[in-house]
This record gives sequence, structure tokens and C-alpha cells, in this order.
Amino acid sequence: MRRETANVLLILLGGALLKLAYTGDYLRYVKPVHQPWVIGGGTVMLLLGALAIWRDVRSGSSGQEGARHGHSHGHSHGGTSAWLLLVPVFAVLFVAPPALGADSVARSAGGAARVQANAAETAAFSPLPAGRAVPMPLTEFQARAGWDEDGTLEDRTVALTGFIAHRGDESYLARMVIGCCAADGYPVTVRLGGAGAEQASRLSDDEWVTVTGGLVPGSATEATEFVPELAVETVRVIDPPSDPYEY
Repeated sequence: MRRETANVLLILLGGALLKLAYTGDYLRYVKPVHQPWVIGGGTVMLLLGALAIWRDVRSGSSGQEGARHGHSHGHSHGGTSAWLLLVPVFAVLFVAPPALGADSVARSAGGAARVQANAAETAAFSPLPAGRAVPMPLTEFQARAGWDEDGTLEDRTVALTGFIAHRGDESYLARMVIGCCAADGYPVTVRLGGAGAEQASRLSDDEWVTVTGGLVPGSATEATEFVPELAVETVRVIDPPSDPYEY
């Protein structure tokens, strides 16, 4: 790779990282706590690329040494191939890939098992606060449904937020959980049942909603892979959140 190509690549990659950090799109790939590292990495790359270009311009050596030694033809093909490395950088700059969604749910398995394994370590659940519809992460709802022997979800209405994912004739509310970044993400799902589930069945995959309802007792069992069922009361379509994952 020629110096000019490498320098431009550094600047564009650094700019792409800073853009992701500024717009908040970095949350599609990593946890919020990693924002300083994204900003730091982007800044360092941008400065290194700019410094290298400034040094080349100042010395007047950009491309001249290869021409003096008759190497211009030999470098042309390598330079063309190297510029192809800019394609993924431009993709991040102008068409940032979306967050993990319904497609990842269809291709993944074992999310419920991970939640249950984590819940087993902290199986003591505190009582739910007062209120008609208690907001709750999907991971907590699934853990309580499978492991809470005190029945804190009995006769309680909860509010869960996630995206719609369809499997055959069934509709699910889903959320992706990441430990470090999107590469280790896995889904947590809740089966939608009851009278309100018909409205959810008419929605498209990846449409974000907040649903209210109550746990169907005994629905989170080994036979259902510990996926609980929610007797849906209401379904409200919402805008996708800035941070789409649970942790």
C-alpha cells in the first residue's frame, strides 16, 4: 500500500469513528461505556493521518521517489487494489449498518439459557414496586418468570419494550443482549399471547413497541426453553431507542 493511500485511509477511518461517537450510532456496536475509546481511537487515527500527509507535503516526497526509480508502473496495480480498502470505511461513514434485530433472533439460540444461568446466581428477587404497569427489562422479566419462587410477577402488570420478531404463526417481543460488543450479542425473547397478541402479529419484524400485560403462569419451562409468555393487554408502537441493547 502506498503512503498516500494509507494516510487517506487513516483519516477516513478516524473520521468514521468520530462520526459514530458524535451521532450515537456507536451504540449499535458497543456499550455506552466504550464511547471514550471510540473517540480516542478516532482522534489518534485522524491526527496520525494528517501528520503523515503534512510531512509528505513539506518534504515534497509524495510519489516522487518511486517515479525517479522507474517504479510508477509497478505501483499502479497495487495502489488500485489498496483503494478497495476504503469501501468498508465509506460504508460506515455514509451507510452505517443497523443494530442487531429480528434476523439475529431467527439465527440465534440459547439466549434464554444464558439469562437463566445468570439468574441462578442471584435467584433472590425483590418485590416489584407499586404501580399498574411496572417497566421492566426483558432480561429481568425472563429471569423472574423462570426462577422466582416467590411469585413476584403473579397478578402484576408489566411494561416491556423491544422489537417484534415473528417465528411462523407466533409473535415475540425481543431484545438483544451484549456483554462487550455486538459480536457477542444474543437474543432474549418473550412470547406474545392473549387477546392483544393479534395486534402484534400485524406488525413487521424489527418494529419497536412497548407492550403491557401479565405473565402466563408456568409458561417459562424447560419445554419452552424458558421463554415466558405474556398475556398482552396493550401494544404501542414507538420510535427505536438510541440504545437498542440490554446489558
